[in-house]
Amino acid sequence: MSKPAPQLKEVTTGEAAVVPPVLRSKKKKIIIIAIIIIVILGIAGGSAALFLGAKDSNKKETKKSAEKPIPAIFLPLDSFTVNLQSENGDKYLQTSITLQVRNEEQVSYYKANMPQLRSRLLLLLSGKSADELLTNEGKLKLADEIIKKVELPYNNIEATPKEMEEHRLSGVHFTSFMIQ
Repeated sequence: MSKPAPQLKEVTTGEAAVVPPVLRSKKKKIIIIAIIIIVILGIAGGSAALFLGAKDSNKKETKKSAEKPIPAIFLPLDSFTVNLQSENGDKYLQTSITLQVRNEEQVSYYKANMPQLRSRLLLLLSGKSADELLTNEGKLKLADEIIKKVELPYNNIEATPKEMEEHRLSGVHFTSFMIQ
């Protein structure tokens, strides 16, 4: 006949219980697995923090370089005096316009093409009526039209997208605007 399997008994000595060797090895495995998981999570968390920290510092450096304001460069044009389209009497517009450009190369470019630039603007301004230009919306629309006229190529050759970008204006400002 077979003998029944021996039962494991906890042996107590005093207040502390002695754990049988079989149970000690299971606890060791659990502790080792827990330590390995904690180490892996620690490495993953540290890597993530390091990666995100480096990304944030790059953003801060980019922000600092982007925060440096580029000084505006203005190209004032001689004043314009034109007859406006009018049904009841003569109306005149006298205005001074200043172009805001991105760099000194644009200043040179527009100065070299100043006769064509002024001609375009004179034709544009003389085609307007006093009623169109009396409102702020009319003046803003005129500023947009001026930008479009000024940015057109000055030679008879189609401009490439790169050339169009190089000659893009930052803005148009009216330094005086009087209709009589």
